[in-house]
Amino acid sequence: MDADTSARVASVRSFNRFYTSVMGFLDQGLLMSRHTLTEARVIFELAQQPESDVADVRSALGIDAGQLSRILARLDSAGLVDRSRSSADGRRLRASLTQAGRDAFATLDSRSNRQAEKLLGSLSEHDQRRLIAAFATVRELLDDGADDDSRATYVLRGLRNGDLGWVVQRNGALYAEEYGWDETYEALVARIVADYGASHDPRRENAWIAELDGRRAGAVFCMRKDDKTAQLRLLHVEPSARGDGLGKRLVDECVTFARNAHYEAITLWTNNVLTAARHIYQKTGFELVEQEPHHSFGHDLVGEVWRLDLRRA
Repeated sequence: MDADTSARVASVRSFNRFYTSVMGFLDQGLLMSRHTLTEARVIFELAQQPESDVADVRSALGIDAGQLSRILARLDSAGLVDRSRSSADGRRLRASLTQAGRDAFATLDSRSNRQAEKLLGSLSEHDQRRLIAAFATVRELLDDGADDDSRATYVLRGLRNGDLGWVVQRNGALYAEEYGWDETYEALVARIVADYGASHDPRRENAWIAELDGRRAGAVFCMRKDDKTAQLRLLHVEPSARGDGLGKRLVDECVTFARNAHYEAITLWTNNVLTAARHIYQKTGFELVEQEPHHSFGHDLVGEVWRLDLRRA
């Protein structure tokens, strides 16, 4: 093991010791109960269904079959679990919580919630968001068994302090990385954002940040072009959030706001190399109304104007 690997291993082990201590996993009984951590995890898993296949519980928890069998036997003896053979396949064992078992789960669940609330309560709002984002990052990096059919649930919110600077930074960084655009694009974004922050009309202009587990994942702005026309600006979705329909959701939010603000149309300017965004606009009902070659951001591009008539049903 080289020095770098050894230092990283030591860091992981140090964090494990710290986290187990903070969360009380070293206590003789988890959450001031008489149950070990593994027993509590089995109870939590069984509480998710009226009855569970023991093999499914073992797979979900990733524990040894013999260990699970011993835990179920102890919980059965304590009157918390019923075990039986499957009526469809006598070779398969089933397990379910008794009423006493469900009462035990309710106690553990309540104490777990209070423990998490206490942990979060010791942090500022900003640090709470940082902590949740860090948890999400750890899970994203280590969870290789996630359900491919699951889709992330994003929350759209209004702007907070620091969001405008983030929009400028992420637009500049992403378009440089993905399209090779130079700093003049970031300067353009900075001017747009500065104008919005200094003088926007909240009755007719708005902006949204998409979040997942406290992490910013995308943004869009709806701004006034003239009395009858809104303009969708600065749509972007972080690479890690693409493929879940977030871009379409941000565009829909912008269109809905523009319609409720009594604009007759909403327009946007983009470039033909931005194929994913163009697909979203087309799917939403925007129509391409103008194209013009130009040299900007260090490249020869074809600018496009798209328009959606909001007076349509």
